[in-house]
This record gives sequence, structure tokens and C-alpha cells, in this order.
Amino acid sequence: MTTLATGIDLVDIRFWDRPPEERLADFARLRELGAPVYFAEPRVPLVRSGKGFHALVRHADVVAASRNAKVFSSEPAATSPEPPPWLSKVFGTPMVNMDDPAHARLRRIVFRAFTPRMLARIEDDVRATAARIVDDVRAGGPGDFVERVAARLPINVICSMMGIPERTRPYVLSRIDAMTEYSGVRGSLASPRTMRLLAGNLKAIVDLHRLVARLGEARRRDPSDDLVSALVNANPDGERLSVKELGSFFDLLLVAGNETTRNALAHGLRLFTDHPDQRELLLARYDEGIGAAIEEIVRYVSPIIQFRRTVTTDHELNGHPLRAGDKVVLFYPAANRDPEVFADPDAFDITRSPNPHVGFGGPGPHLCLGANLARMELRIMFEELFGRLPGLRASGEPEYLLSSFDNGITRLPFTWDAP
Repeated sequence: MTTLATGIDLVDIRFWDRPPEERLADFARLRELGAPVYFAEPRVPLVRSGKGFHALVRHADVVAASRNAKVFSSEPAATSPEPPPWLSKVFGTPMVNMDDPAHARLRRIVFRAFTPRMLARIEDDVRATAARIVDDVRAGGPGDFVERVAARLPINVICSMMGIPERTRPYVLSRIDAMTEYSGVRGSLASPRTMRLLAGNLKAIVDLHRLVARLGEARRRDPSDDLVSALVNANPDGERLSVKELGSFFDLLLVAGNETTRNALAHGLRLFTDHPDQRELLLARYDEGIGAAIEEIVRYVSPIIQFRRTVTTDHELNGHPLRAGDKVVLFYPAANRDPEVFADPDAFDITRSPNPHVGFGGPGPHLCLGANLARMELRIMFEELFGRLPGLRASGEPEYLLSSFDNGITRLPFTWDAP
């Protein structure tokens, strides 16, 4: 099956500039074809030459590829477009772009940031941060939910964990926005505007690596009780992150850890505004229902859209032959709307059970380490918002980030009922 035959082109930037409902309808068409569809990619400057990829859009295919890391490798890169080889030499290789044993080693080191004990330790800080955000919202009145709420919580939690001072956090957020803008799209990359954006992506990475390198070197000389100190100084097994590895981990934490929560918060408010019955259902039994509600938000919106894999050996997936060296891309929004797995998949249902979504990545070694941190942030933030801002709702249409990687909302007007 070819791109031309489907009339759908996942590489073209115009596909990702369309309304979400239209993109999901095209993913449904691709699912109905059964076999993965191949999409050619153009050769562009600053990135690896494109070989094209097979789009995995069925839930079963995404899960199978996620579980089988030996055949579906994250090397040389899990992100799209694939970075040039020199980038990892300069900045280090992020854990998401590694296979075992290197991936397992780094995951062991950074896992200490996400243990139940560590999350319990920071829960009070998350609550205090959420309360301050709502205090500011009440004092400032209605406005943009992304700027006032969704973008503030996760970045402040991550920076607090890392030991980054508050005065530096607006700068960190600006660098994250530059890293994710236009991310993942390879079509129409010859324009001067796009090349400027790619250059901006690289500069943002450089800026953040410099910031965290300085912090890591300082914490080696004078350890504190923050996460950076724990990562750059040896654990009981003698393992620690190098400064370059710390920079790569920081990139991953800021993008995956920040964007997942930020996107889910913004989309979540929109969903509860559009589905007041689901909002009332949640508020009637918040403690009992918020866990399932969070899973449904993540399934419904898929905050992170895709990751790439490289096939290491000839392999048959769902009866479809793949060859060593082929590329596949796992499209989580498509898998999360698969009617073979989810009854009435386009319905937003916070009582859905079971809910085996792949919104935090599919099962396997690359399942998101920060998933439980994101769940905790969402549970606490929604509790604070709904508890203190009666009638909280979106008051206008969302503006979306142009990206095939990050399902972000850049602006969402909001209001609530006056007391």
C-alpha cells in the first residue's frame, strides 16, 4: 500500500495542521487497511536522510512493537526526524534513543526519581504548588489556562525536583517551548521559516545543556538533597550520570515529563467543558473516580503522538513483512481509538474499564518512567481547580501546537463562576 493510494500523507505538514477530528478520521481509514502503510520521507538538511517509515496505527501492532525491543530498536533514534549522528556526540544520547544494556543502566540510575517513596516525598510540594497556582488564578481573574495553569505546574515540579531556582524557571519553560515547536514534522522543511525553527530547536538544547551542566558540576562539588545531586553522585552500586548524560536526561524529563502533564491538563479542561455530564460524574465521587478519569483523558488525547523504531532483523508483524533496516512509527492516537480494543472509542467515558491505552507509551522497556508522577500531578491539580473554582470551564476554542510529536494546546481561554 502506498501513500498515494490512501490519499493520506503523515509526512506532510498540512496533515498536522488539520483539526484533530479530521486527523483521527484518517487514522481510522489507515487502521481499516489492516497492513501498515509506508510513507516516504524527503531528504532535508540538519537531520538524517529519510528512508521513509511504516505507520503502525493498530493497537495490537503498537503493543507488539513496544514489547519486542530486540526487533524494534530505539536506536539510532526514537524521535522524528532522526537527529544527525554528530548531535549525540556533542550532547549525549537520551535514554529514549537507547537499547539495552545502555538503556537499562541509565533507567536504573534515574528510576530513583520516580519510586513510590520519592513520589510520596514530593506530594506535599506538588499540593503547595497547585495551591499557589490557584491562588494566583483567583487573584488575576480569567485568562489563558495554558499560561496560567497547565504550563506552570509540571515545570515547577520538575525544576523543584532538580534543584533549579525559581528565578530560572521562566527561562527553562521558554527553552522547552522552542524545543517542541514544529517538532516531528518533516514535510515542507525547505522553507526559511522551518530552517529557523530547526535552528531554534538546536539552540534550545544547547542552552538547557549548559544550564544543567553548570548545576551538575556544582552538585558534585557541593551535594544537596535534590535530584541532580542524587544523579551525578554515585549510588550504592557505584553508578552515576556523567554531566553529558545528565543533560540528555534533563531534555527527556523536561519534554516528556512536562508536556504530558501540561497537555493532559489543558485537554482535560476542554473535555470536561464539552462533556458536562462527565464532569458532574467525576465531582460526585472525586476520590473514587479521578484515577479512571485521568486514564481516559490520556487515552482520549494521547499527549505524546508518536515514537519511531528501527527494525533490526527481517520480521513479520500482523502478517506484514518487514525487513532489517526498515523504520516504523508508533502512532499512539490511532492505537488509542482502535475499536478492536475500545468500545465506542470516540466517546469520552471516565468510567471506561478496562482501559489498556498506550498514552504513556506501549508496554515494554520504554514505558514512561514518569507516568505515576504525571498521574499524581493531574489528580492534585484537578482537585484544587474544581474544589476552589466553581464552574471552571473553557470559554473559547483551543489553539493547537503545530507538531506531529507533541499534542499540545498553546492557548485555551478559561473562566469560572463568580462567588
